[in-house]
Amino acid sequence: MKESMWGYAVITLGILAIGIIWFFANVTKTDEHNYNLLKETVEAAMFDSLDLATYRKNGDIRIEEAKFVENFIRRFAENADLSNVYLVQIYDVNETPPKVSLRVSSRNSTNVTGEIVDFDIVNNIDAILESIY
Repeated sequence: MKESMWGYAVITLGILAIGIIWFFANVTKTDEHNYNLLKETVEAAMFDSLDLATYRKNGDIRIEEAKFVENFIRRFAENADLSNVYLVQIYDVNETPPKVSLRVSSRNSTNVTGEIVDFDIVNNIDAILESIY
């Protein structure tokens, strides 16, 4: 009888360990996906929003704020994970020199222990567009 209880305990602990590993792997995957998506999307949106007329006229590198916001939101929405809820906060967009600061928060919820656990994953980025003359 004792040996069967130990067997049940080992199986239960194994299932619990697999659940915990799955939970943390999911959080890590979500954080990594959000960071890479944020980095690539900001870079592409900055290149798309370059003001080519100003560059051809004066040689100054400048981005258009409205065009950047539009391109960023469109690109981010196309590639975001639909199982998360996102909050995008754009703090600063400097047109000259091109610099942006923004934060993307995503919310996940899980029901591992019978309680609903909400947690936020927050990614910040400050990007400067550089060029070599």
